[in-house]
Amino acid sequence: MARWLPRSADLARFCQKLNRVKTLEDDMMETSFNRCLSTVDLTLLGIGGMVGSGLYVLTGTVAKEIAGPAVIVSFIIAGFASLLAALCYAEFGARVPKTGSAYMFTYVSVGEIWAFLIGWNVLLEYMIGGAAVARAWSGYLDSIFNHKIKNFTETHVGVWQVPFLAHYPDFLAAGILLVATAFISFGAKVSSWLNHVFSAISMGVILFILIMGFILAQPKNWSAPEGGFAPFGLSGIMAGTATCFYAFVGFDVIAASSEEARNPQRAVPRAIAFSLGLATGAYILVSMVLTLMVPWYTLDPDSALADAFYRRGYSWAGFLVAAGSICAMNTVLLSNLFSLPRIVYAMAEDGLFFQVFSRVHPRTQVPVIGIVVFGVLMALLALVFDLEALVQFLSIGTLLAYTFVAASIIVLRFQQQKVDVPAQPAARRPAPEPSEGPAAGELKEYESFSDKLQLVDRDKSKEQREPGQLKASFEPYLEFLSDFYPGEVVTVAVVTMMVSAICLCSILVFGNTHLHLPTWSYSLLLVLFSLGFLLSLLLIWAHEQQRSTQTFQIPLVPLSPALSIVLNIYLMLKLSYMTWLRFTIWLIIGLLVYFGYGIWHSKENLREPRAQRASARYVVFPSGSLEETVTAVQP
Repeated sequence: MARWLPRSADLARFCQKLNRVKTLEDDMMETSFNRCLSTVDLTLLGIGGMVGSGLYVLTGTVAKEIAGPAVIVSFIIAGFASLLAALCYAEFGARVPKTGSAYMFTYVSVGEIWAFLIGWNVLLEYMIGGAAVARAWSGYLDSIFNHKIKNFTETHVGVWQVPFLAHYPDFLAAGILLVATAFISFGAKVSSWLNHVFSAISMGVILFILIMGFILAQPKNWSAPEGGFAPFGLSGIMAGTATCFYAFVGFDVIAASSEEARNPQRAVPRAIAFSLGLATGAYILVSMVLTLMVPWYTLDPDSALADAFYRRGYSWAGFLVAAGSICAMNTVLLSNLFSLPRIVYAMAEDGLFFQVFSRVHPRTQVPVIGIVVFGVLMALLALVFDLEALVQFLSIGTLLAYTFVAASIIVLRFQQQKVDVPAQPAARRPAPEPSEGPAAGELKEYESFSDKLQLVDRDKSKEQREPGQLKASFEPYLEFLSDFYPGEVVTVAVVTMMVSAICLCSILVFGNTHLHLPTWSYSLLLVLFSLGFLLSLLLIWAHEQQRSTQTFQIPLVPLSPALSIVLNIYLMLKLSYMTWLRFTIWLIIGLLVYFGYGIWHSKENLREPRAQRASARYVVFPSGSLEETVTAVQP
């Protein structure tokens, strides 16, 4: 029986395969895509992804049912929470200007299987999101014509009474997706130009709403007789924040487009900052105008803005609001169709997904096969499926991606930087002069197998420490940690921090409701898991970070990514159990694809050596003594 069990060495090698990271090219600016997008192009793409139908629907829904006029505070808090995730994307997008967004960022820092699962979930998220927006676009346009399109379809095609299918086929939603797919396939410049047109119209309508809204504003609508500014209290504000957070999930289109940016090191961070700031400002000001125009409790959740103008005697303004809403939905459609094929391309280019999707059209310089295939799949989803039950799935995929990107920032920041130094011929290498003694304080190291082994110094407190090594000031207290390889302790601490965050958020979400914990055990568990989280954070902080680079870096690492991780996990645990069940099923399908195809065709699999070898490491100390350490190199 024992001979059928896998050996420990085989298990270790298998785990290494699952957690191998992507090897980046020396020249990361080299690409098959057309680098034609400017900072303005990327900013408008980000605004188009964030300021969609949510501005016209979400604001009224949260104001009436959840937070009242304090929806303004909810959007401020949600905007700040989104900023934490956006800054992580900005640093990665500037340092790794490759398409793939969260998938790519996870692959270069955490590991292959985690990157595949992130990409797999983002893939479904974009497909459902695009199809849901297309159906909303269709329904909004149909309502303008008194539902004549719906009535015609039900009369001549019929009504379906099948679970998980729509009540009738939505040909209009499928048609708009196919038209958008055709435009996206013409290239990044055409897509950007089309997005400019719709974004300009949408922003013009928003400007009109703000000007007219402030003219018609009545401060008495925030007064105590009308319920006050925060009628649902702090709990309503925080519940509104959880809902408003999803209004900002579109900024990752900027990171997905970084391989088509002219100067990604500068354009990506700026575009993310500008687009998130403008989107947050738009949501806050529109919420303010909406709750000042009419009492918050009289709002129509389905068409709050148009109804508010109608009740103030400006029914003609409803047509402008409808035009702005349709243009905003068009930008979201373009954003989804623009990002999805590029993430699929990145996975296929790395060998983790089917190679046919890695082909780039030589003239348009976009992955046309991926655009057409997934555009058609999205159109089929919008045509026949009931997407209302699946829309919540969007949240869990986005939040999981945010969590892994934040963790990847910490891991990457405490890794050693790979500096490309051109190899010198042996004859030109400077030889150590025999006259130099210990006073020279210079080490010479000769290695034949890895650039990851570090020089050894007798006085560690005076040397310039590498990223991932323990800080000199902490070494007297944590000396036992100095024996680990640089970055190992940080990686373990990040895992411990995430486990502590999951346990802490589980107690906060389920402790009183589902687990029915007594007060003493509830408080004790909160304290224990909070201490575990803080100790892990302090342990990470006790190690050296990478020094400032020429690209953007998120401030306050590891605190900023850690706060983002806690927030994302908390929001994930607030989702319904059916969402988690669907998520688990989709993950199982993804694992079957990975172990059936991806792990065997991965390009990193081809780079691995086929046999174990032993190499000798020699370090010559200034005194002239010689130390030899023989190290086995695992494939």
